Amino acid sequence: MELRRVVITGVGTINPLGNSVTEYWENLKNGVSGAGLITRFDASKHKTQFACEVKNFDPSLYMDRKEVRKHDLYTQFAFVSTEQAIQDCGLNWENVDHDRVGVIWGAGIGGLQTFFEEVRSFNEENPRFSPFFIPKMIANIAGGLISIKYGFRGPNFTTVSACASASHAMIEAFNMIRLGKADIMITGGSEAGVNEAGMAGFNSMRAISTRNDDPKTASRPFDPDRDGFVMGEGSSAFVFEEYESAVKRGAKIYAEMAGGGMSADAFHMTAPDPEGKGANLVMKWALEDAGIKPEDVDYINVHGTSTPLGDIAEPKAIIKTFGEHAYKVSISSTKSMTGHLLGAAGAVEGLACILAMQNNIVPPTINHFTDDPEIDNNLDFTFNVAKEREIKIAISNTFGFGGHNATLVFKKL
Repeated sequence: MELRRVVITGVGTINPLGNSVTEYWENLKNGVSGAGLITRFDASKHKTQFACEVKNFDPSLYMDRKEVRKHDLYTQFAFVSTEQAIQDCGLNWENVDHDRVGVIWGAGIGGLQTFFEEVRSFNEENPRFSPFFIPKMIANIAGGLISIKYGFRGPNFTTVSACASASHAMIEAFNMIRLGKADIMITGGSEAGVNEAGMAGFNSMRAISTRNDDPKTASRPFDPDRDGFVMGEGSSAFVFEEYESAVKRGAKIYAEMAGGGMSADAFHMTAPDPEGKGANLVMKWALEDAGIKPEDVDYINVHGTSTPLGDIAEPKAIIKTFGEHAYKVSISSTKSMTGHLLGAAGAVEGLACILAMQNNIVPPTINHFTDDPEIDNNLDFTFNVAKEREIKIAISNTFGFGGHNATLVFKKL
């Protein structure tokens, strides 16, 4: 069968760099760090006392108080970004067949804050759980509630693959349209792991930075002094639409979703394959899926978490995938600014790729002070300052605990 083309006609976001797409892009291109001391709870007893929090978030601006109490923060973030994307796409939804609109969402953890609060309050004097405990906590509820809110009856499920969750969701949404199983898909991801349980858990793994004296420079991808990632939170959402119908209605088209790849490291629970075998495969397969040659890629938004092992393996995989062209492609880790949004990372970083193509600006990898001798620094990591270049094709890498890898390919129209 002939595969249909898929384009992006609506975008929305709420993340540590902004509560709108415009604010996000301004801070991204200017190299602004979203990190700071944690404000949501007393973090003084934690090894890490900082994170990249969403700023000035007031859920009552988007839903009434009763609704706020029913939904975990990760779902609230999903609602905000989705509403922005739906408003942005310019569709007259009354004329859309809601049976042909689906929702595929990504979340790595789901309602972690809800789980923590309910378990903490349970004891002999209070041997009860809230009736909202399960529906607030489960990782699939954000996608389900989006469909309920808007009446979208098409394909609906949630991908849970740690830090690759949102990217997997976007690939599956893309496939639903190009295979003819839906005409429009709402997709993206959300996460809200900046809480006591999330911080303590990642601290115990020694996965996150403990640079409490200097939070804004704590995320240091590809720098030898990196000591772990910085926790982030938030959401990005997209309206994916079949190309011909989008053109026919004169839609604003941000980019074409051209392809996606998926692979496994099959190596370790939390560590990447040191030679980047899974990362090489996922990029190779994504480009094949999109029908794009490696030398056609202009920009890679790398996973680049600022972890000791991951930041060595990914550049090796890039060199293996792209050969000599690896030294001509622009690379950056926007996690250096947003922090690591876990299950929402692929959506927020996918949006960074789209905005970079639209503006022909490569956002920087900030907080680089010293070259790491274990990394090939002839690669163009776009350290510290954004740069202008024409970007026609961009890819986004996300790699999750468990060895889950996903790569998205975007193409400028």
